[in-house]
Amino acid sequence: MVSDGPPAVLFDEASLAARIEHMAREIAGADPRDLIAIPIMTGAFVFAADLLRALHRAGLAPEVDFLQVASYGAGTKPSGQMEMMRELRARVEDRDVLLIDDILETGRTLAFAQRLLIERGARRVMIAALLEKPHKKEIAVHADFVGFSCPDRFVVGYGMDHAGFYRQLPFVGTLDGV
Repeated sequence: MVSDGPPAVLFDEASLAARIEHMAREIAGADPRDLIAIPIMTGAFVFAADLLRALHRAGLAPEVDFLQVASYGAGTKPSGQMEMMRELRARVEDRDVLLIDDILETGRTLAFAQRLLIERGARRVMIAALLEKPHKKEIAVHADFVGFSCPDRFVVGYGMDHAGFYRQLPFVGTLDGV
């Protein structure tokens, strides 16, 4: 382990589940056409799985593909450099795209991915972020659907990690000393 103690719960399982169901209804209400959902791996995988099931319950059946963009490396702060780790396989031209990410912090990753999809001809690119740190944004990028506003703490769990640990936690928590 890499911290001095267990993570403190910030958003519990029940809160996450309720908010994700609400987000799915909001997304369905945006009336997407020929929707493709694109989680940004790896941190968004747990959120994306729950959101995709909630989208199904809300009456949507998006195609799913994955994009992997690295901006953290092994550190706790974004490096500012975007590295494409996994390329899309599906076509996006003339389609509505739902980018799914774990956290909107500096905005660099989502701005990079959004620009890429627009350049590839997406009709509309919507962003769903589980967490948003509005005070940390360095680039103007707007999330259309946000789960929770997040304090300026390093968060783990629910797919998010610190040096490969804590992704399996069923809640979003914070670590002391990180």
